[in-house]
Amino acid sequence: MPRRRTVSALSLFLVLLVCLPIASALRPLVLVITSNDLKDSPDSDPPDDSPEWDEFGDPGPASASDDDHDPGSWRPALDPSTSSNSSSDDPHEDLYLSGIRAMISAASSGDPAAMDSAASDIEASASAGHPNAQSALAFLFGTGLARPQSRPKSYLYHHFATEAGNMQSKMVLAYSYFRQDLYDKAVELYAELAEAAMASFLISKDPPVMEPVRIHSGTEENKEALRKSRGEDDEDFHITEYQAHKGNAAAMFRMGLLYYYGLRGVRRDYAKAVYWFSKAVEKGDPRVMELLGEIYARGAGVERNYTKAFEWLTLASRQQYYSAYNGLGYLYVKGYGVEKKNLTKAREYFEKAAENKEPGGHYNLGVLYLKGMGVKRDVTLARKFFLTAANAGQPKALYQVAKMFQKGIGLKKNLQMATLLYKTVAERGPWSSLSRWALESYLKGDVGKALLLYSRMAELGYEVAQSNAAWILDKYGEQSMCMGESGFCTDTQRHLRAHSLWWQASEQGNEHAALLIGDAYYYGRGTERDYERAAEAYMHAQSQSNAQAMFNLGYMHEHGQGLPFDLHLAKRYYDQALEVDPAAKLPVTFALTSLWIRKNYADSFLVRLIDSLPEVYPRIEAWVEEVLMDEGNATILTLFACLLAVLYLRERQRRHAVVPPHQPDGVPN
Repeated sequence: MPRRRTVSALSLFLVLLVCLPIASALRPLVLVITSNDLKDSPDSDPPDDSPEWDEFGDPGPASASDDDHDPGSWRPALDPSTSSNSSSDDPHEDLYLSGIRAMISAASSGDPAAMDSAASDIEASASAGHPNAQSALAFLFGTGLARPQSRPKSYLYHHFATEAGNMQSKMVLAYSYFRQDLYDKAVELYAELAEAAMASFLISKDPPVMEPVRIHSGTEENKEALRKSRGEDDEDFHITEYQAHKGNAAAMFRMGLLYYYGLRGVRRDYAKAVYWFSKAVEKGDPRVMELLGEIYARGAGVERNYTKAFEWLTLASRQQYYSAYNGLGYLYVKGYGVEKKNLTKAREYFEKAAENKEPGGHYNLGVLYLKGMGVKRDVTLARKFFLTAANAGQPKALYQVAKMFQKGIGLKKNLQMATLLYKTVAERGPWSSLSRWALESYLKGDVGKALLLYSRMAELGYEVAQSNAAWILDKYGEQSMCMGESGFCTDTQRHLRAHSLWWQASEQGNEHAALLIGDAYYYGRGTERDYERAAEAYMHAQSQSNAQAMFNLGYMHEHGQGLPFDLHLAKRYYDQALEVDPAAKLPVTFALTSLWIRKNYADSFLVRLIDSLPEVYPRIEAWVEEVLMDEGNATILTLFACLLAVLYLRERQRRHAVVPPHQPDGVPN
């Protein structure tokens, strides 16, 4: 069983919070540093002049796409708008893409024979040394999909693909090392992946947003989150679009944001973003000026023009949009769109941004002081600026703090924390776009395709994908299109696969996943019943303040199942469950009543009756489901109930009918 991961609270801990603003790219990380993490004389550390520290490098070419940073991406097989249908000069590449398309199609249709044929094409390409096919074949061996499940073979093919530059296989190996606490290996891969992820980040704003949508909220489908992820099919989108066409500047700005960042399931489209931003600025919306400056600096949807970028950023700064100062500082660092490089002016602009609590300003000042650009090198000050920016969720700052932990520059070397931070940044890379395709498939009712894509992302180490894939397997059962080595998964295979995914998600802090793992061991679902492992999983969920896990631990202490028989500890856990969740008042009241009876009337009839309820209840539940809820019986019972209701109402009406008495003649009305 995988070991449970713990993070040393003495050095650094991460508190993950959900970030609600629309333009936010990362959940903020609160970095708590103690004196044990700080170096006594950090300024004596030798400078690191390696290329990856050049945070003021040129933005990528305007024509660059996410695929340039993600060789072997499945996008050509997923996006019909690409030119993937045309043949390449490499027959092995054609065979690989053909196999990927066939695999996705087979997952959608639930065709095991087609899946086996697709796997054969992928294996043939992999055997010829094609690295992307080797990565896909490793996925098949790892999940036991159309091939016998084999962890060694999966690792071997991922290793070959990694050596040839496949980024998704690097994610898989990095996550594998991370789970095994092999931080010396994991940190190297995650550092490379984080650097690749940052290559497409913007110069002044947050990186492109890939919203990880959890398709469930515990035991139920997350309908509200799914509704907001329908892209151009969402009613809110149509309302915003209608208002924008009617000349509403705020709606125009929001339309531009949706297309520029690719939010709420909308496909990113820079041309449409520029169109709506231009319309909004014509209406006088000052918020657009900064984004237009960024757009011209990057050449996103327009021809790159640093002079225009400088003009728009200047106008935005005059409107007190302080993050525009970061873009202006960048232009002066590089000497683009201005007379010449001027590090003094760049620093002044970064300081203005930082004074107005702009994370990018703190980050950029950190770079200047770390590298001694226009200022005296000061690692202590650089560290302060980086930590401030990192606490605000600035991804490049997270990268720099990770680098400081990895290299021991300004902070004492800590490979575990460096790995965690690199992983956070790496998961924003272009390979995260698979989540969008998976969600889109799920929303269209293509559960098989969604399961396949979420399973691939789960292998890459994405917690949300792990829980989504596990939920699909549990919720949809046979309809999940789960396929094994040959044909569809058996119930046992499906439970085991879901169990493995839930466990991985629980390792990464998913309390609901830990709870389900405990239930699986407690009830013997997909695995042998094991009360001790159930208690361990419940303990893990309880540490994350899960009220249901607390209640379960109380019950296990009350009955001595997997935990020592201890009525005092049972009461403590019951009380904790009520403190965490007031909605648990009724079950906790019943449980405390049971405790009182057990304590005061041990070995009595009442105690034996209480202990028999877990065995009796499933039988009653099965009888209700198999007999009463049978389609024919349910219909008859419903009609019978309706008949009784009609007869009762008619009788009630008859009894309450009042007949006016006959009045004698002459009596006045």
